[in-house]
Amino acid sequence: MLIRKPVEEVFEAFIDPTLTTKFWFTKSSGRLEEGKRIRWDWEMYGVSAELTVEQLEQNKRILIKFDDDTTVEWIFTPRTEGTLVTIINEGFKGNPNEIVNQVIDSTGGFTIVLCGLKALLEHNIVLNLVSDRFPDAHIKS
Repeated sequence: MLIRKPVEEVFEAFIDPTLTTKFWFTKSSGRLEEGKRIRWDWEMYGVSAELTVEQLEQNKRILIKFDDDTTVEWIFTPRTEGTLVTIINEGFKGNPNEIVNQVIDSTGGFTIVLCGLKALLEHNIVLNLVSDRFPDAHIKS
């Protein structure tokens, strides 16, 4: 996805939870730093994820590993019109049908995340895409 902002801004949006919480998860235990253990929460759904930041190359690449051994890699490519963000999610387990379903869910989820990021950085709009994706699944108080 092309984000029409400089690579420094786009990269920062993924490592700084004060920005990331505007388009993805609702709570984080901290800023992404290489070697650091992080927890992300989606409070509206009552779920969380634990991860380790495996590699972080400033304004170029982020590689994280979740507790289920899947990895997510973000690659940031500067372009004249902004920044191209490429996301690679690997390490799915299960039978072929289960893996295909995980890939479909991941692709859809990261597409929503990138669309939310694009709206935030390019137009300063918080779309609530992740929150509104499954409105009937929200935790009732």
